[in-house]
Amino acid sequence: MAQTNANLIWKIADLLRGPYQPNQYGDVILPFTILRRLDCILEPTKDDVLAEYKKIQATNVDPAVMLKAKFKLPFYNTSRWTFAALVGDPEGVADNLIDYIERFTPNVRDVFEGFRMADLITDLAKSDRLYLIVKEFAAVDLHPNVVTNHDMGYIFEELIRKFAESNNAQAGDHFTPREVIALMVNILFHTQDDLLTKPGVVRTIYDPAAGTGGMLSTAYDHLIEMNPKARPVLYGQDVNPRSYAMCKSDMIVKGQDVDNIYLGDTLTDDGFRTKTFDFLLSNPPFGVAWNTQQKQVTEEYEQRGFAGRFGPGLPRVSDGSLLFLMHLISKMQPVKNGEGGSRLAIVLNGSPLFTGGAGSGESNIRQWIIENDLLDAIIALPTDMFYNTGIATYIWVLDNNKPAKRKGKVQLINAVDMFGKMRKSLGSKRKELRPKDIERICNLYDSFRNQHATAEHEAHSKVFKGEEFGYSTITLERPLRLRFTPTEEKIDEVLAQKSVDKLKDGEKNALRKALATLIGWEWKDRDEFIAELRDALRKAGLIKPPAPLVKTIWSTIGEHDDDADIVTDSKSNPEPNPSLRDTENVPLTEDIQEYFAREVLPHVPDAWIDHDKTKIGYEIPFTRHFYRYVPPRPLDEIQKNLRVLVGEIQEMLVEVGA
Repeated sequence: MAQTNANLIWKIADLLRGPYQPNQYGDVILPFTILRRLDCILEPTKDDVLAEYKKIQATNVDPAVMLKAKFKLPFYNTSRWTFAALVGDPEGVADNLIDYIERFTPNVRDVFEGFRMADLITDLAKSDRLYLIVKEFAAVDLHPNVVTNHDMGYIFEELIRKFAESNNAQAGDHFTPREVIALMVNILFHTQDDLLTKPGVVRTIYDPAAGTGGMLSTAYDHLIEMNPKARPVLYGQDVNPRSYAMCKSDMIVKGQDVDNIYLGDTLTDDGFRTKTFDFLLSNPPFGVAWNTQQKQVTEEYEQRGFAGRFGPGLPRVSDGSLLFLMHLISKMQPVKNGEGGSRLAIVLNGSPLFTGGAGSGESNIRQWIIENDLLDAIIALPTDMFYNTGIATYIWVLDNNKPAKRKGKVQLINAVDMFGKMRKSLGSKRKELRPKDIERICNLYDSFRNQHATAEHEAHSKVFKGEEFGYSTITLERPLRLRFTPTEEKIDEVLAQKSVDKLKDGEKNALRKALATLIGWEWKDRDEFIAELRDALRKAGLIKPPAPLVKTIWSTIGEHDDDADIVTDSKSNPEPNPSLRDTENVPLTEDIQEYFAREVLPHVPDAWIDHDKTKIGYEIPFTRHFYRYVPPRPLDEIQKNLRVLVGEIQEMLVEVGA
């Protein structure tokens, strides 16, 4: 029945052929579907609402309070128009329809503002399609006693899916594949079956980049399926007016509360500043720059620190996905006496796993998350899963109240080969998670154990201690050893330095004359060279050459020589050679000095560690942990194949010659 109604509604789009392209059909069909559904919901109380509204107007009472309370409706409409009435006035349909929409309560009216309904009505009227569309929708029976909220939700989701299929270029911006959401929701609820099946249990669910509301509605349906007496309360926010409108529409047709959906930029205009939630899930834009939000986000980071959302650090401006992750973490319920807490799931690309070395914003964020034992699991999805990108994607699962067996640990699940190929590609989406794939991934998550690859089988699950992802970046210094061999080329190089360029012409000539006297000589001790240099400068007329000038000369002429004497400072400590400076990443699970003695000193015995420069970093090298060596084909087999190919080419050449 629901599928039939969805197809019936979509067929109305045939009226749009000509003035509209197929990828624009959804712009018309979706808002008119929600409008017709609201029309049917309000029809039984329409006359009574209008009569009561007329009475209330003569008083100082807020009509919203009175009407909602009396008729037990989350919204109402005070226009005399209905779809049936609109059909009866073909000439005035445009003005009447606008009046109808404007007289909805604000929590519904802004849905049609998000769809830019006023402009849409104008365009449809100009193309002589408006009345035809209204008439066709008036004939579709969407009354709640005919089409249940559940079926209406299915119809609307089908329409959104059809819209996404016809508009692949934009689908990924607001449409996450339903099977990916199903996996996320299954994992989120997986460890809380006992709590979630209690009668009357209330759980809040939040998505800060809600798009069309797919994640919220899937979480809602899953929880109700687990426990029909549960009370999921949905919260969402999106910056795109159209996606916001579609999200609210989906909730309206299902009879859900729409007052908790907020329009605005999550990073700069948090619609739920003081709230926390039980379950959080999101597929934020990844690989998208946040330069337009940089000023407000940086101010919050600098002024509020950990009292704000971004205390651990800021990622590079080219990718703001980790900002959404930190925002979600800030919305987790605090744990009290071992009770409470939250679970969240977020889709990210590969960059947040490893981008940024020790001390970078990304590394600091990873460090804070892991050291606070928030990261529960990461699931690698197959490529080609999303409509607008074929890149590798990962689901991060976080929990601030882990079960005892998972505390202090992180599970990596490699599901890249768990998929079915789609019969028809949708944009970049060529693969999908089948129910058996979702079940398999959930079983791997539940088993929480290390798998070891064998010749026959890949490993799909590995468990690590959090500190195993951490490392110390140590700075290795080697002593400055310089040989000084002045040449004409080196003298020209000295004279080209900016500090030398400030000298007067006479001083430059004197400098050149002094340096020329040193050509042909060689020193392997800096102090000896400087002494000879100062003597030459003095003889050339530069009695007291400034120290910066002397340093410029010797540092330009000097070249590294392992046989030269070590250059020392005033305290007889060896000076480091910046050109030989190097870094090493030492796992946190290893002793730095032991690593240094084993891995460094045998190769460079004169090196030392500058401990003041040591930084802690964290990365999650997912691919490395699941890498499996595949030996190349035997040479004999390759040569055999080449001979066959060469023979085929020769045969084709003979045919061409003939």
